[in-house]
Amino acid sequence: MSASPQKINKKAIFALFLVHFTGDFFMSFVRPLLPVLADKFTLNLTQVGLITGISTFTAFLIQPIFGYLADRYRTRMILLSGSLLGMVCIPQVGIAPYFGMVLLLIGLGSISSAIYHPTAAGMVSAYAGRRTGLSMSLFGLGGTLGFTLGPIAFAGYVTLLGLHRLPLMTLLGLLVFGILFVLIPSSEGAGQTQRNLIGSLRESLGKVWKPVVLIWSIAVSRAFVEQAILTFIPVLTASEGYSLVSVGGIVSLFTVGGSVSALVCGHLVDRIGFRPVYFCSFALSSPCALLFVHTGDGLIYPLAFLSGFLLLATLFPALALAQQVAPQGRSLVSSIVMGLALGTAGVLMPLAGRLADAFGIRPVLTCIAFIPLAALLFIRHLPEPKKTSEP
Repeated sequence: MSASPQKINKKAIFALFLVHFTGDFFMSFVRPLLPVLADKFTLNLTQVGLITGISTFTAFLIQPIFGYLADRYRTRMILLSGSLLGMVCIPQVGIAPYFGMVLLLIGLGSISSAIYHPTAAGMVSAYAGRRTGLSMSLFGLGGTLGFTLGPIAFAGYVTLLGLHRLPLMTLLGLLVFGILFVLIPSSEGAGQTQRNLIGSLRESLGKVWKPVVLIWSIAVSRAFVEQAILTFIPVLTASEGYSLVSVGGIVSLFTVGGSVSALVCGHLVDRIGFRPVYFCSFALSSPCALLFVHTGDGLIYPLAFLSGFLLLATLFPALALAQQVAPQGRSLVSSIVMGLALGTAGVLMPLAGRLADAFGIRPVLTCIAFIPLAALLFIRHLPEPKKTSEP
């Protein structure tokens, strides 16, 4: 399947949207599982942070390996195998008899995210034409919708049928896998001449490593705040009497906000550039996150939406920016800006959990909420690629 250099290939973008939606739908089960697993295995907050840390490490920190492979080889089978792994492993957590088995299943299932995220993201720009920002955000919308609907589906399913029947969700995954097998387009690698990861890094990023590191650093700061909220807000709200369905609803509203901002900001960066979007997102994220952490009752739901909207606003524009800065290694740079950033944030979650054990969840999240304001000092140095006019 080839794409015009000018026009967006809608069929290919939809297939990649569906890959992202399905993969993140199953990955989204991990967050609402946290209070259930904490109760089932009598976990402390450090152990809860360990679940998130392992999930994020295997889902994101090893992404550069698969980004390197996707830039060198045909990516269709890599993408299909990656999506299947999560569909099979994550639901089996429902019948895991030991905490160690939970960690193993979540770790294996999360590897799927490390496979399909950089592979699919690298394919997007090949089919995006001139609408890179919008196409990347449509791709991102698939993931945020998956994370939006997943917690609601999980909470309703477990409430009605019980945790032990969660493995039956794998059947739904296999059905979707059959559809993906038909829809996913073939794709060549980026044609890199280097045959090893270090050589590929030099070839792709040698001349642009400074702006890529800057984009990555800002992405880490955003991801750390997001990961901390998604890890500890479910535990905090469950401990304060919110039902499993309500906890799932709060997590879903957070990602609904991200779904909306994916479309809005993808359009805006094509029109006004990256820096204005970054400035607005980061400047408003801190006060909104503070209100979210300290507000209860009915207001927690709209604040969950607004916090997700602002914190996730630059997630996929960051991918579009990085791919424009380093076009020779689209999958590799995507894995660095998304995977390595989220993975770095994830491995810090056990530390955040230990601090929450010592000082309480709210005080720790209050301090973390100020991180986006500190990141404003670096945003003014972001590169701003020239915008291309529409044909």
